[in-house]
Amino acid sequence: MANDSGETDLWLFGYGSLIWKPPPHYDLRVPGYIEGYVRRFWQASEDHRGTPEAPGRVVTLIAREHWETLTDHHASAPPKVWGAAYRIPSTHVAEVKEYLDIREINGYSIQYTPFTPANQSTLPTLSSKPSNGNPISQGLITHPPPHPSPSSSSSSSPPSAQINCLVYIGLPNNPQFLGPQNPQLLAEHIAQSQGPSGLNSEYLYQLEKALDALSEESGDEHVWDLARRCREVERGEKGKVEKGEVERNGV
Repeated sequence: MANDSGETDLWLFGYGSLIWKPPPHYDLRVPGYIEGYVRRFWQASEDHRGTPEAPGRVVTLIAREHWETLTDHHASAPPKVWGAAYRIPSTHVAEVKEYLDIREINGYSIQYTPFTPANQSTLPTLSSKPSNGNPISQGLITHPPPHPSPSSSSSSSPPSAQINCLVYIGLPNNPQFLGPQNPQLLAEHIAQSQGPSGLNSEYLYQLEKALDALSEESGDEHVWDLARRCREVERGEKGKVEKGEVERNGV
């Protein structure tokens, strides 16, 4: 469907925070995957999970052909990058694009890639879109309210074939791209970073949880391993604090 300005409905693929913190005005959310890329925490974040003085770390996508030329401590990666696709009705495309350009301004650029909807047998039961606007963390196909606007002609049925999705990627030539990272040092950095959007570790744990909920097949070892290491770092730091308090109190 096209609006008066010629805009058609937009499909957007999220593979990081967009999985659990969706864009405004979507009317359909579909779990699924893209191929030909590898997800890595190799993008610096100066505006959300860090600051210009102390950037945090967030995910980006690396073309698999390029990734295979790099030396990565995580030497394997799943063939599919799982995430969620959102359909934005044509009447809201311009507004949502403006919102996303601001949200993804820190080194990300617009690309397009084929998205494959998940096999419905691996997903939870269909559910209505939350009316309170709370972030989504479950792997549900979510639909618009039961009585959509008469001006909308978009089908409420999830797509069954590949669709072309817009995706924001921090390409290797962007100034925030860091390249291969030592997993332990990366986890330690994430554990101590924070920015205007909150703790960097929260971003990591939210992504881990959201991926686990998308499908039986949607796990990502890179994310799992970093989350495990980050928790160990946090437990170690907590232990040091508790030990120091005991020593100071003479217990």
